[in-house]
Amino acid sequence: MSVAPPPEADLGSRLEALGRTLGAREAEHRASLDAARARAEGLRAQITAALERFHRAAAEAGAPHLQVALSEIRPDDKHLRAVEFDLSRGRHKAIVTAKSRGEVTLVGPFRSGNNEGPCLTFPLDAGEELADALGAFLVRFLEEAATP
Repeated sequence: MSVAPPPEADLGSRLEALGRTLGAREAEHRASLDAARARAEGLRAQITAALERFHRAAAEAGAPHLQVALSEIRPDDKHLRAVEFDLSRGRHKAIVTAKSRGEVTLVGPFRSGNNEGPCLTFPLDAGEELADALGAFLVRFLEEAATP
């Protein structure tokens, strides 16, 4: 004989209690996740400015169709304590991930439906080394995305 759960054990109450428990556990990661988001925002701003110049130059050269989409920053698809944004043109993708553990990872370029990679990882506070790698990463992505 089964006994109905008490009303306070309804689904909403159970999930509310779980939300409090998980929220309390994750609260200690808030500052490092905020730092990762700030780094991602800075990198996205750099890429936005560079892509504007790329789009303008491609259009002036006669190829206005070489447009790359840049997503908004969102929670990372794979890592709980990370954020990401991506670049895409057709099936070509590249992802920038900033993790609360203090890392930035450049993923790709790759084709959607294929394995992601290659990946390069740097400390959040990496300077010139990350800037150089970001440039090479974007050039590889743009060249692959513009190759028929």
